[in-house]
Amino acid sequence: MSAVGQFWAQLPAVAHSTVITVVLMIILILSVAYLTLWERKFIGWMQMRLGPNRVRIFGMLPGWGQPFADVIKLLIKEVIVPARANKMLFALAPAIALIPAFATWAVVPIWPHYAIANADAGLLYVLSLTSMGIYGVILAGWASNSKYAFLGAMRSAAQMVAYEIAMGFALVGVLMASRSLNLGTIVERQQGGVLAWNWFWLAPLVLVYFISGVAETNRLPFDVAEGESEIVAGFHVEYSGMAFALFFLAEYANMILIAGLTSVFFFGGWLSPLQGYPGIGDTGLGAPGTYWFVLKIFVFLCIFLWLRATFPRYRYDQIMRLGWKVLIPVTLVWIVAEGLMAYWHVGPWRV
Repeated sequence: MSAVGQFWAQLPAVAHSTVITVVLMIILILSVAYLTLWERKFIGWMQMRLGPNRVRIFGMLPGWGQPFADVIKLLIKEVIVPARANKMLFALAPAIALIPAFATWAVVPIWPHYAIANADAGLLYVLSLTSMGIYGVILAGWASNSKYAFLGAMRSAAQMVAYEIAMGFALVGVLMASRSLNLGTIVERQQGGVLAWNWFWLAPLVLVYFISGVAETNRLPFDVAEGESEIVAGFHVEYSGMAFALFFLAEYANMILIAGLTSVFFFGGWLSPLQGYPGIGDTGLGAPGTYWFVLKIFVFLCIFLWLRATFPRYRYDQIMRLGWKVLIPVTLVWIVAEGLMAYWHVGPWRV
C-alpha cells in the first residue's frame, strides 16, 4: 500500500466522510458551472449555430472559460435590495433554494455500496429536502414586497406542489418494487442487467418522475416560474447580481440531482448495463462503478437540454391540467397494478 493509502486508512471514519463531502461539493459546483456551458453548446449544435467560443482559461479549448467569466461578471454587479423588502428573508431565499440540491447528495450512493450517509430512511430524506425548494421561491416573492414577484411566487408554488405530489406517488412505486427506503438497497435490488432495472416494470412511473422533475426544476416547457423571455421574470424579478445567479445555480444543481435520482431509482445507479451478458460477467465493462452512474446522469441531462431546445413553453392551465389530471391519475393506477403484480408474484415481486 502506498504512503497515501496508508495515511487514508489511518484516518477516522468522520475524516473520510468529511474529505469525500468536500470533494463531492467541489465536483458538483464545477459540474453546475460547466453544465451552463454544455447547455449553450449542445443547443447551439442542435440549432446549427455557435455557442460560447471566445473565453479561454489556462490554454484550454475556446469557450471553456465562459462559466468563470459569467461568475466574475455576476460578482461585480451590484445587489439591489428593494427599500421595503424584508432584508433577512430576501437574502435567505436564494440559499434555501440552493442548499437542499447539494444536501440531498448525502444519501445518494455515489459508488458501489457507498453513500456519505447510508441512511435506512434515505428516500424520506430525499422527499423532504427536494420539497424545500418551494420555500425559497415563496420567500423570494413575498420578501421582495413586489406584487409582480409575489404573483410569480404563487404561480410557481402551485406548479411545484402539483408535480411534487406526482413525483412522490412515483416513488411509492419504487418503494413497493424495492421494499426498502435505503437508496443503496434500491440500486442493489436492480442487479441482473438492463431488464432487471426498475424502468422495465415501472415504465409509466419513469415518465411521470422525469416529467415531474423537469417541472420541479422549472425547466422548459414548464418554466413559467421564471418566464425569462417575458417582460416580468416572476418570483426573482427584484434580484440582481450574485443573488439572482444563485437561483439559476439552484436550477442547474437540481437538474443534476434529478438526473442522479432518476438513475438510482429506475436505471440501476452505478450498475453496469452490460451486467449479466455472457462473456462479460462482473469484470471489465460488466463491473459496477461510478463511471456508469456519471454516464447515466450525463444522458439524462442531455434530455433536459433536448427538451428545452424542442418544446415551447406551455400555458399555465396546460401545465396544471397535466399535473393534476394526467400524471397523478397515472401514478395511482400503476400503484394499483403493482399491488396486483405483487399479489400474483410477478416480476420483481416474485420473491
